[in-house]
Amino acid sequence: MNGAHVAQPPYKFLRVGVADGIATVTLAHPEKRNALSLATMLELLRAFEEIAVDRTARVAILRALGPVFSAGHDLRELVFAEGEIAPDEHARIFETCVNVMTAIQTIPQPVIAEVAGVATAAGCQLVASCDLAIASAAARFATPGVKIGLFCTTPMIALTRAIGRKRAMEMLLTGDFIDAATAERYGLVNHVVPAEELEAATLELAHKIARASASTVALGKAAFYRQIELDQTSAYGVAKEIMTCNARDHDAQEGMSAFLERRSPAWKQ
Repeated sequence: MNGAHVAQPPYKFLRVGVADGIATVTLAHPEKRNALSLATMLELLRAFEEIAVDRTARVAILRALGPVFSAGHDLRELVFAEGEIAPDEHARIFETCVNVMTAIQTIPQPVIAEVAGVATAAGCQLVASCDLAIASAAARFATPGVKIGLFCTTPMIALTRAIGRKRAMEMLLTGDFIDAATAERYGLVNHVVPAEELEAATLELAHKIARASASTVALGKAAFYRQIELDQTSAYGVAKEIMTCNARDHDAQEGMSAFLERRSPAWKQ
């Protein structure tokens, strides 16, 4: 993107930049199928933490180089080699993965997955964890851990919440791929577009979101995840408190006044 600045210090496995209010995080290790090694996940965590406090970034896009969006965990880090891997090392890998997925949903900016190719296991989890997702018609998705004896248990959390129990269980128990059209029907992705239109379609959605008040979008995103697992009564209890605070916010007052006065709002944020 023209005018993008790359975060410093430089990343080894990512490309990170911000331009025109849109942050981009690109998995840039295609020769390793953009596997989520511990080093890569730590970089992802740092990237999202930096984006969270960047007031110029209103939306974030997560994309990848090469034909594979992400093949999930780097299995070489999980297999015993010379001597046994300490249990706390396995624990650190999976804890870092959880932290990355949590960060995606807790930063104030909406995160859009731009999926051009294959997303498997924790790579599929990345897509499911993003707030929105647009996929190329050539994209495919799977949670194939069951086929190698390592059930996709952490991917299951995001997948189940995105597509529901029965569909998630079939993906988890068979390990079979679903195509982009099925992923859209399941609700794993929002839209499927031809490969040549993917970047433009993702940017169009990002810019549409970026036109809104940043503070209102951040509040709404946080509210969504706060209420989504609550029962209806509890969810309404949370929502009415948030709406009360939201209504008194500067941007809400400005937006409502602008609507009544038939003019464009001037957002504070």
